Amino acid sequence: MLAKVHSYGINGLEAYPVTIEVDAGRGLPSTIIVGLPDNAVKESRERVRSAIKNSGYKFGPRRITINLSPADTKKEGPSFDLAIALGILAACEQISCEGLEQYVLLGELSLNGDIKPAKGALAIALSMTSRSFKGLIVPQENATEAAVVEHVPIYPVKNLHQVIDFLNNPGSISPVTSIKNTLLSPPSSSDLDFSDVKGQSFVKRGLEIAAAGNHNFLLIGPPGSGKSMLAKRFPTILPGMTPEEALETTKIHSIAGTLKTSNGLMGSRPFRSPHHTTSAPAIVGGGTHPRPGEVTLAHNGVLFLDELPEFNRDVLEAMRQPLEDHEVTISRANKTLRFPSRFLLAASMNPCGCGFLSDPRHKCTCSTHQIEKYLAKISGPLLDRIDLHLEVPALHSTEMLSNTSHGETSAQIRERTVRARKVQQERFRDTNIHANAHMNHRQIKQCCPLDEEGKKLLKMAIDELGLSARGYDKILKISRTIADLAGEEALRSEHLAEAIQYRSLDRRNWCR
Repeated sequence: MLAKVHSYGINGLEAYPVTIEVDAGRGLPSTIIVGLPDNAVKESRERVRSAIKNSGYKFGPRRITINLSPADTKKEGPSFDLAIALGILAACEQISCEGLEQYVLLGELSLNGDIKPAKGALAIALSMTSRSFKGLIVPQENATEAAVVEHVPIYPVKNLHQVIDFLNNPGSISPVTSIKNTLLSPPSSSDLDFSDVKGQSFVKRGLEIAAAGNHNFLLIGPPGSGKSMLAKRFPTILPGMTPEEALETTKIHSIAGTLKTSNGLMGSRPFRSPHHTTSAPAIVGGGTHPRPGEVTLAHNGVLFLDELPEFNRDVLEAMRQPLEDHEVTISRANKTLRFPSRFLLAASMNPCGCGFLSDPRHKCTCSTHQIEKYLAKISGPLLDRIDLHLEVPALHSTEMLSNTSHGETSAQIRERTVRARKVQQERFRDTNIHANAHMNHRQIKQCCPLDEEGKKLLKMAIDELGLSARGYDKILKISRTIADLAGEEALRSEHLAEAIQYRSLDRRNWCR
């Protein structure tokens, strides 16, 4: 007998329908899976066999052929287990085929018949909105995630028995019904706060500007000056995600398997901090079967690269295109995949190899050649893509010993960044961007008009610092954000002057 079951696979960041056909006929007992299955799918034969037997059903001595269609697309992962098991039971006439084709099935089976969570439930639910199915049957742990999608009934199940009972009696399980906004998880509470950081008022101001306009930044200072401490607290002053951003980010992490299954939509912006030994494919994505990299997992959030010069130069150069285009294109012989990568780059570095070049309390032991060699690990084109260069000086003893209040809290700073970001959202309401950092050249001309005094100041900066065209645009974008924080519509010379001082690497006079 022939049975047909429906499921979905994942290709890059998109889900595609997979039809599972099971034929149980006469012949030597065997189970064959065709349709380009990977090892995880091939091994489902043993998981399904044990799950069927341990659930009280028979796995008869028949020749069973399982076809995964479309046959020319690689099938990956164990999420087809549930659909294969029900197809075998239907083909062997142990359960009725009636109603089986009306649902999409997703889930990995354990040997006792329990259903384990699967990756990509949200992406699959999103892809089903235009198809004629009665609902999506998913592991109970994935139900809240998949229920973000309206108009698709989500049926949570725990084991194989429960699925069969539901197919026989569809009223036995009520679909999960949730409203998207109620599923938006609140930002996770954190013990990190900007008030913990002593001193560094200049750096805090720069980070506030970065958060308000979504600008990339680089922290430069000696060891122990607080670079990592500041960067780890940076997400606490970022505005929350819009529902659209949350949906897009949750979908990425659902497919990658990094989503907390108990949550609905992600409410906190992702903060990724890979080690400096991370490879280029792990950073930008790729591999034999392309997977999203750190730049995609940080989409709509922050990618923090601590000790920037310690990263392999090839890794850093591979990030230039994602920083500019906000997406990664990975081409293979049979397909091309695009992964979004609209992230804020946060990085930190020492001023030299020994780290004490700018520390007045320690003597730098590096020669001029060693300093130049250390700085040369970061290319000019990459530095040109970083908006703010913030020097983090070593703390004075009085600051370290002080027990008084250390300054504003993250909540106070975040209130200003949220207000500035709302101004930008209103400004760009008819476009696909939400922050000043993402303006193109035409939008810069429209939103950043200069008076004569401002033009003279910028001309002087270009001549003195040798700014590139990209550096010039960066200064205008930062100035626009500074004006938004001040609640002013026009760009003033003081806004431009403050923006220029955040381009310390263009001056190059900090090395000696």
